[in-house]
Amino acid sequence: MASFDTYRGTRDAITPLGFGPDGTLYVVANAGEDTASLRTFDFATGTVNKEPVVVTRGYDFDGSLLGNSKLLGVRLTTDAETDVWFDPAMTALQAAVDKALPGAINLIDAPARSTVPWVLVKSYSDRQPLRYLLYHTQSGKLELVGNTYPKIDPARMGRQEPVRYKARDGLEIPGLLTLPPGGTRKNLPMVVLVHGGPWIRGASWGWNPESQFLASRGYAVLEVEFRGSTGFGMRHFEAGLKQWGLAMQNDVADGTRWAIDQGIADPKRICIAGASYGGYATLMGLVNDPDLYRCGIDWIGVTDIELMYTGTWLSKPDYSEGYLRYGMPFLIGDPVKDAEQLKATSPIQQASRIHQPLLLAYGDEDKRVPLYHGKKFYAAVKQSNTQVEWVTYAGEGHGWSLAKNRIDFWQRVERFLDRHIGPGRQ
Repeated sequence: MASFDTYRGTRDAITPLGFGPDGTLYVVANAGEDTASLRTFDFATGTVNKEPVVVTRGYDFDGSLLGNSKLLGVRLTTDAETDVWFDPAMTALQAAVDKALPGAINLIDAPARSTVPWVLVKSYSDRQPLRYLLYHTQSGKLELVGNTYPKIDPARMGRQEPVRYKARDGLEIPGLLTLPPGGTRKNLPMVVLVHGGPWIRGASWGWNPESQFLASRGYAVLEVEFRGSTGFGMRHFEAGLKQWGLAMQNDVADGTRWAIDQGIADPKRICIAGASYGGYATLMGLVNDPDLYRCGIDWIGVTDIELMYTGTWLSKPDYSEGYLRYGMPFLIGDPVKDAEQLKATSPIQQASRIHQPLLLAYGDEDKRVPLYHGKKFYAAVKQSNTQVEWVTYAGEGHGWSLAKNRIDFWQRVERFLDRHIGPGRQ
């Protein structure tokens, strides 16, 4: 059907999404455009049809087909998830459900048999965690099936809003801003939360436990979709090639300065934080912009790009051979041709420049970012920085699986932020 280079051929890529009930193959493809759209595939010509089925302006199509005996619509994500219906009856049903559950995103799963009078509704908002309900299409009756976080009180949650700002080179950067409960949006302490990946989309509008935890403690939370993030078109993605610690990092800093210029963030009370690539960006943020960030929190973060290639004889990362040989040199940098750049953008190599308070946390069974990353960086940074807190979680991999460790870590985060940008700051 199609052939393209795994890493360099994404503009020509075709991603099969599924067959419709009539045998039509639906695919996601750019077809010469900057953003990917939903299209059909023509088996006679071996090409995608020029006329798109669904276009999400400013976003790559990211979704799934909805239907039973016929294709009813699609579920997709722009700022948030939404259902787009082709079927008039489902459009009317969506309007009825939205009226019954105002102020929320309401995703409808139609039954396999059209004669069944019940539909499953997945409902959420920025303050309401995901909950499941049954809606009776004839009576309009709603029945709660269950909540994902039943003890969360939406009234005590902060509001979240999509934002966009211009990076220093003019590229538009999307993001999310979560504010503390109460409506205050001026001169707040702020946490810049950098997503991992980095070749993914970080988040979409909705209730998030990490950002809401921080907002509930009085912090504004800024999450940015720096260049290299996926979901916003090829130009946005390709602008991040070989830009670890450089333009990708500048996008985070420019977002931080945007929040200051808007009067949202107190310039003297900003902390940068993140996991995996977000941990790397935290460390490089402290290196590149020491006057912008008062402190940093890195958990399971990459600390040296060379180590991503070589590892140690005890701890090799779990990347595939194909990614090491073809993906990383193209996306991040060639270990030989770009050696000087990779050294300049390595937190371990720049550790002596980090003097801000720092919280480091790693799992001792992490196969994606082996513990050696954290231990080697900790040994380097503590030689010139006496304000470093270190914690290792036994049995944990690339993230915290055990509740006791999640509780311990976020309690540490709460105390750390309180000391350095919160009410108890020194």
